[in-house]
Amino acid sequence: MSKQVDGSVPEAPPAAVPADVGVNGAEGGGRKEPRFAHPSEEEFAKILDFYQLEWEYEPRTFPLEWDEEGRLLESFTPDFYLPAFDLYIELTTLKQSLVTKKNRKRRRLRELYPGVNIKLFYGRDFRSLMAKYGLR
Repeated sequence: MSKQVDGSVPEAPPAAVPADVGVNGAEGGGRKEPRFAHPSEEEFAKILDFYQLEWEYEPRTFPLEWDEEGRLLESFTPDFYLPAFDLYIELTTLKQSLVTKKNRKRRRLRELYPGVNIKLFYGRDFRSLMAKYGLR
């Protein structure tokens, strides 16, 4: 059971909320291209499109931490959601400090939302994927 900042235990985790940007991939048809935060996200989306996998870019934000008044202090918005697999994917390709922070957020997300499937792709995973498909 996880505790909030004030030490109390939430009765049930809050529902994830839709993020501001949600884009379906693969289903095409005049879709609006997302503004990716990093070039690696765009490359990953190209692979998903090549295999005709439906994807959404940053479709949900999961609240993770609140202050004593219930104001949101921390949240996590995974990079991709693959509806066919009910799987969220977060790409972590650069700084070790970001990897550590994302690992902590992933652990917290799993505590609060045990039914949510999430995979963290590390830099080595991403580089292997790019090499396999000749993209880098």
